[in-house]
Amino acid sequence: MATIKDVAERAGVAPSTVSYVLSGSRKISEDTRRAVQAAIEELGYHPRASARTLRSARTRVLALAVPRVPGEYRAIDGRFAVDVTDAARGHDYDVLLITDEDGVGGLRRVARSGLADAAVLMAVEKRDPRIEVLHELGFPAALLGHDGHAGLPWTDLDWEAAVALALRETVAAGHRRIVFLSSAEHEIAARRGYALQGLDGARRAARETGAEVRLVSSHRDPDVLARRLREALTTDPAPTALVVQHLILLPYLLDAVASAGRRIPEDLCVVLVGSLPDELGIRHLPRIDLPVAEMSAAVARLAIEAAERGCGPARSSSPALRTKAHDPNASLEAPHHPIQPRMAGPAIAPPSD
Repeated sequence: MATIKDVAERAGVAPSTVSYVLSGSRKISEDTRRAVQAAIEELGYHPRASARTLRSARTRVLALAVPRVPGEYRAIDGRFAVDVTDAARGHDYDVLLITDEDGVGGLRRVARSGLADAAVLMAVEKRDPRIEVLHELGFPAALLGHDGHAGLPWTDLDWEAAVALALRETVAAGHRRIVFLSSAEHEIAARRGYALQGLDGARRAARETGAEVRLVSSHRDPDVLARRLREALTTDPAPTALVVQHLILLPYLLDAVASAGRRIPEDLCVVLVGSLPDELGIRHLPRIDLPVAEMSAAVARLAIEAAERGCGPARSSSPALRTKAHDPNASLEAPHHPIQPRMAGPAIAPPSD
């Protein structure tokens, strides 16, 4: 009976390379893979049951990639981490955090070591480098966010529609001079999907309504943010409404409004886009909540489904299915879970004048 050493000699490779081809635990060139498969068929080699099950072995762990800048705190990251963990537990999965800033090195380590069955990516960028790693390694994943070029399963709030809805409703309440405080400069520079889509929604609403919508980008420095807001709110004629997508520094923002001598909602209507559900201190403001629980449940399900597809047979006569078997993320129609925005809270107050 042929052994793994016989296969290695026939294919001209090391026995460990044959093991990697059988288990799929490392990236092997297509030429080498074909040589090993040909040797297996010629010799009639049948791996032991333990070897055959390596590829389908499950850790029942999801890797949650949360890019972290040391010293910075984002409440939204913690909320998603908790809710994704709860959703994964409902499927009998645990969650492993990857927190390096770019996420690339961590994903490589997790995928190659077999520590997790699939990944969930947060803070998705346009042309996100982590997605290239996923395709390169054939590692299953789902996105909390949307990259139109990824071809991966994803869930997200429709940020463009959300900002456009908030602005249209503000205009419908009678406001014609509006400031839109977008995501922070560094998020726009990093090409975060939600930041770019929010700007698209603001521009679209301005075109559709004909209202004067001034775009002001937020900033991670509270002093810079306060200065920009004071400048935007003290123009003549003054804006009557402020629509805010960047909510990380919301307490500083509200302080800046007060220091500019504007009362909410008597002098200035404030509408939030992407607020955390049930967050204290904002219930008196009209808003569009970020559906964290729905997104977390959806992305956990999509990632687990991707992991299950990745454990399927590696052979097929169909080119599309062969691509899918080689890359579990590849799909002609990757499953998506888009979420349409809904207004919450009190009605938008009309301008006082």
